[in-house]
Amino acid sequence: MLFKDIRSLGKETLIYGLSTVVARLLNFILLPFYTHYLAPGEYGIITTVFAYIAFFNIVYEYGMDQAYLRFAAGKSEEEAAAIFSTCWLSLAVTSTSLSALVFWNAEALACLGGLRAEAAPLVRYAACVLALDALNAVPFAELRLRHKAWQYVMTRVLNIATNAGANVLLLAGLHLGSRGVFIAALLASSVSLTLLAPVLIARLKPAFDGKLYPELLRFSLPLVPAGLGAMMVQVIDRPVMLRLTDDVTVGIYQANYRMGIFMLLINTMFDQAWRPFFLERAGKPGADALFGRVLTYYLLVGICVVLGLAFFLADIVTFPFFGTPLIHPNYWGGLKVLPVILTAYLFHGAYINFLASITISKRTDLLPWITALGAAVSIGGNFALIPVMGMMGAAWSVFASYAAMACAMGLLGRKVHPIPYEWNRVGKILATGAAAAILALAMRSLHGGTGVYWVLSRLGILTMVPVTLYLVGFFEPDELEVLKRFRMPERS
Repeated sequence: MLFKDIRSLGKETLIYGLSTVVARLLNFILLPFYTHYLAPGEYGIITTVFAYIAFFNIVYEYGMDQAYLRFAAGKSEEEAAAIFSTCWLSLAVTSTSLSALVFWNAEALACLGGLRAEAAPLVRYAACVLALDALNAVPFAELRLRHKAWQYVMTRVLNIATNAGANVLLLAGLHLGSRGVFIAALLASSVSLTLLAPVLIARLKPAFDGKLYPELLRFSLPLVPAGLGAMMVQVIDRPVMLRLTDDVTVGIYQANYRMGIFMLLINTMFDQAWRPFFLERAGKPGADALFGRVLTYYLLVGICVVLGLAFFLADIVTFPFFGTPLIHPNYWGGLKVLPVILTAYLFHGAYINFLASITISKRTDLLPWITALGAAVSIGGNFALIPVMGMMGAAWSVFASYAAMACAMGLLGRKVHPIPYEWNRVGKILATGAAAAILALAMRSLHGGTGVYWVLSRLGILTMVPVTLYLVGFFEPDELEVLKRFRMPERS
């Protein structure tokens, strides 16, 4: 039964994870493109503006899509339409008003954000993107509520494809530089709104429920500080680095930070499936033991992915395929941040696992405090470490903030809803991973980080991870039995 449930969790990650995978992979494919068509300083400014977009998306939407899901579930068609209209009209008024303010004060806001006044046109584009994304939020929630998963995914995928295609046309064809990146984002958001028009036509009514609206706000507004804290951990390092260093350093850092995309993909897909998974099973016999086992398996997969990427991704992106490396040599100076960022994402995944206790016990009021801790660690770490360590200081700040959030979530979760995590097995995974990393560093100093022996050394270390876990008694008998089924059948 346990393996059946875990297999179900794996399947549930796929459909809603598909659009995320496509988005992240296309962004990763665009990364080499950007490094060849944008100077590091120009890319650094773009990165900073998009960091602000990610941050202000939460303010623009203020949890109204989540409020719609919560209040419309189980309602009649007429009631759901009234709730949809109230939520969407609220976002329409607030988002257009906010964007108008940003649009007319773009120069001042650019300077306030650590950018030059010349970046004001990019700020105006960002304001338009934010407004369109807010208008798309509730229609996307409607698709999820009605289990129209494929329509949801295809709309997201077409948004991504439009963005990628427009980037290629506007940068490589028309040579618009940074403006082209933002025009592409604006076109993509417009395509989403167009594709979601049938949802709006079917659901939107000329009605606003003034009695319901305060209830919607009481539910949605507390989600904002938690979301802002979590987003701050993800993006605050770029604006701080821009203030403390320069746009070239930010561009190099961001290009290499984004190569942690593969671990982020795992976390994003897992998060989308994990929440409904544990909510559906909470309170059932054996559920808590199942949740504990999920953490073990997540860390097992995660540590192997982190080690594999940390060992070989730098070699792949610097290898001259057809005479040209994937990442331009101007950006190679930031490859050193990659192992730290990947490990930070491993702690982020543990944080997602620990969410089960807080959510099941309905103690989501603790979330803003946990994310505030992560944000404080991130801000303090960036200001303390970047002047001393440069971009490595930013990377270690990300690591420290995710580790602090995971620890806080785990400790508070034990108090409100204890889950029997397999700490002995978790310790074996982490110890084996740490030993592999230390051994790789030692071998690098021995071989100089180049040559065939260095490649073979890393392959050998990676291969020894599951072998070591087997030797230290990590695998349970039922797991070994499952693994045996994957062996090739012996010939008679």
